[in-house]
Amino acid sequence: MMKKLCIALTIGIFSISLATQAQDKKLPPVDASPMDMAYYPPMYPYTVKVKGEPGTLVARVIYSRPQKKGRDIFGNLEEYGKIWRLGANEATEIEFFRPVIIAGKSIPKGRYTMYAIPTEQKWTIILNRDTDIWGAYKYDKNKDVLRTDLNVSTQEAPVESFTMTFEKAETGTGANLVMAWDKINVTLPIKWAQPATASAKPTRN
Repeated sequence: MMKKLCIALTIGIFSISLATQAQDKKLPPVDASPMDMAYYPPMYPYTVKVKGEPGTLVARVIYSRPQKKGRDIFGNLEEYGKIWRLGANEATEIEFFRPVIIAGKSIPKGRYTMYAIPTEQKWTIILNRDTDIWGAYKYDKNKDVLRTDLNVSTQEAPVESFTMTFEKAETGTGANLVMAWDKINVTLPIKWAQPATASAKPTRN
């Protein structure tokens, strides 16, 4: 009797184990370059949506953050003169929730892919209307909305993870998108386009 009971318990435990295994989900490994996003106004979901501070969403950038890991980044890992997704994995995307002006050009509100062509002295920043792109393998120059050159600045302390962040412009009528990795940083000035004024009513003679 005891032997039969032990056999029954063993079969029951084995069946439960199989059922548990059948419910397990095979999950992907943790990405080495996690996805992140930056807002203008900074921390918009928390400061405005949670704390209730005044503010209107203007821009949001979504990007992946590769790490330095002791490597020589620019001119080596990211070759000079070649198109770069401005991060890792999917190409970086920026969305404007109102019209803006970059390098003197009006940019309509909407979502754009961002690329960069780094060199030692400058980066060429590109906005492209083809979105949801992996890497820069399918980059189409014919879909560029903007190209502008930015001077490169250096910093003493290296930045381990590629970082993009917005800061308020000193003029108060725009923001700067700061991009930093290793000992390099560049800044993209963004100005707010003035709202269209109502057309004047015609006067009668």
